[in-house]
Amino acid sequence: MFTGLTEKTAEIKSFSQNPNGAVISIKCDFYNDVKIGDSIAVNGACLTVTKIKDGILSFEISKETLSVANFDGYKNGKTVNLERAMKAESRFDGHIVSGHIDGIAVIKDIIKDGFSYKFNFETSKDITKYIVKKGSVTINGISLTVVDVSENEFSVEIIPHTLEQTNLKTAIIGDKVNIETDILARYIEKFLSLNNNNSKISMEMLKENGYF
Repeated sequence: MFTGLTEKTAEIKSFSQNPNGAVISIKCDFYNDVKIGDSIAVNGACLTVTKIKDGILSFEISKETLSVANFDGYKNGKTVNLERAMKAESRFDGHIVSGHIDGIAVIKDIIKDGFSYKFNFETSKDITKYIVKKGSVTINGISLTVVDVSENEFSVEIIPHTLEQTNLKTAIIGDKVNIETDILARYIEKFLSLNNNNSKISMEMLKENGYF
């Protein structure tokens, strides 16, 4: 499990696809305690360390992850966000992040708003149906609060500190990003669909109790 709080940004050293998936190598000499088999969120995608050599971490990416996450333009020098899996004794910030990408969004606008920046994203209805105003969403592994949401768009406000500490500081209109919605929304949908007629849980009940 992750929290959506980016620890570091790092440069990609290589990215190559093959019939079985892909392999990505990242310059990561600042993690002294990482070992083979550890999980690290790379731009929000939970990947397993398969090789460590001379400060370079390598990860194998499954075909399933390639099919849902954004890996366009991954090449030597591109920056990615990193977060190690949360330890049981760690303080919990951010929100519950699984590292399982739901899909991709495209940056539609970046608007200066006071000292912050408002990022507007365009995505599919399959993504926005799990996004609620003032709820949480993960963008490239970054835990953010939703400002507005419509049928196929949503927006977030990003403070200067977050921009400086993540790869969104170099983002431009048209860039693609990885999206993970709040997993609680998916559990609610599952519970409602299992036995909708007999269940005491309803959309009306959830709204009355402040869930929406």
